Amino acid sequence: MPVDRRIHPSVTARLSRVVSNTSAGRRAVGLREELRMRRAPLHWTNLFGVVAFACVVVLFVTGFILMFVYTPSSDRVTYDGPYLPLAGAEMSKALRSTLAVTFELPGGLLVRQAHHWAALLLPAALILQLAVTFFTGAFRRPRRLSWVLLFGLLITALIGGWSGYALPDDMLSGTGLRIVEGIVLGIPVVGTWLSALLFGGEFPGRIIENLYPIHVAVVPVLLVVLIAARARSAYVNGPVQFAGPGRTEERVVGVPVWPNLAVRAGGLFALVTGGLLLVAATVTISPIWLYGPSSPGDASAGSQPDWYTGFLDGALRLVPPGWEVVWLGRTWTLAILVPLAVVGLYLLAVAIYPFVEEWVTGDRLDHRILDRPRNEPTRTGLGVAGLVFYGALWGAGSADVVATHFHVTVESVVALYQAIVVLGPVVAFLVTRRVCLALQKRDREILVHGYETGRIVRLPGGEYVEVHADVGAAERYRLAGPTAVRADDVRPDEAGRLRLMERVRGTLARIFFEDRLQPVDDGDPGGGRTDEAIGQSGTERADRATATRIDAA
Repeated sequence: MPVDRRIHPSVTARLSRVVSNTSAGRRAVGLREELRMRRAPLHWTNLFGVVAFACVVVLFVTGFILMFVYTPSSDRVTYDGPYLPLAGAEMSKALRSTLAVTFELPGGLLVRQAHHWAALLLPAALILQLAVTFFTGAFRRPRRLSWVLLFGLLITALIGGWSGYALPDDMLSGTGLRIVEGIVLGIPVVGTWLSALLFGGEFPGRIIENLYPIHVAVVPVLLVVLIAARARSAYVNGPVQFAGPGRTEERVVGVPVWPNLAVRAGGLFALVTGGLLLVAATVTISPIWLYGPSSPGDASAGSQPDWYTGFLDGALRLVPPGWEVVWLGRTWTLAILVPLAVVGLYLLAVAIYPFVEEWVTGDRLDHRILDRPRNEPTRTGLGVAGLVFYGALWGAGSADVVATHFHVTVESVVALYQAIVVLGPVVAFLVTRRVCLALQKRDREILVHGYETGRIVRLPGGEYVEVHADVGAAERYRLAGPTAVRADDVRPDEAGRLRLMERVRGTLARIFFEDRLQPVDDGDPGGGRTDEAIGQSGTERADRATATRIDAA
């Protein structure tokens, strides 16, 4: 009997052939080929986006599971579950269902803790991504919209974390909600109305029912929309890269997006997901069974919010007592209004900074080459000052815990943080600018004279010199220093008048561009530079060549 030795295609191969013949399949094949041709640089700063995306996926999967067992209701019930210390306690259905997830649903504690840990890691990844984008100048044209979208992702993550923090309705979350109620009530004119709208009446009202749609519908939709918009912006504008051989504003040097970069991102995604599950399985987070049910008349001692909202709590704690004025027949509580205004202005400054820097510098060109932070001392100083300000507010949120652990008065701790909030950013800005300038000078010295080797030789004339090692081509790009830029001249209008905004812009531009070293060469900073181009005299080159020959002999 004859044997059919033909190789039959597999089911997946036949399915792939069928799909590739459709219009969607042809578009997918075209996209794949385009991604094969695209290049993306490899750098550790690109990892934070993958970490944030992994957190979002873990949040979506675990949150979808929790939706089927969680009851978003403030109605009171009596606990009759397996956790005996709470037997007979009166609590809301929300807390009762959360305890059921923890103790009665197989794997429920793992799912709930993975959800919480991912919610804690997501803001950290986004803040680090914002910091990297800021200090390297990756927010410049044409990526200003991408910066705004990233900032929107952070704010959305904060809203999602805060709304989820309150849903278990335990004593800790109830204490946080009581603080929120006090803040809302402290807003003049509309405070009472906003409180009634948020809580659905007197505290605690129907806060669980009001926050649940925000947490499971509004926040997820916003996250998906912002991530999709940011991905499209990154696809259209292309990647950014640090200076290096062959890298220009038009040419990107790196690995293919598909499959090289995609596989690397997939591996990091798997590592982050596995790490979250491992931490969730071994480290307890939010032990609501120890906190007990929420009570409107009680508060947890030493209660602390989740870390990403600590700066809001700290802003409230730093206001001196007695900050109230009576005006227009109303009591204006500055202890509430001032922190809200300061934090609001801080967040607004972060959101609009790319537009402000472009207006000050007059730089409206597209950029794909990133800056080294030391080469932009003013921007780096502003970033460090902002981090110090944020860190002071964040630390002040734990002023009572610091006082009890270090056995000092809470007033002294608050006074220390008040001084840091006011003076810390100024000192950080000035010190950072001087450090950046010193680092630029050090790079200039290495670029001109090479690296010190520690070898001392004697020249024929009796002089002792140290042999320096040459700087490689790739290192020359990194050490080349800031690009040759200058502030736009202040221009009068058609009538010959110098407007106030132009004078302000000119002053800010001079401040922004001061204390900058000029680049050693206005041309290509690559390895093709000659010794004359990097500013080294013929005598120095001869001495170095002689020293090298003597050392080799």
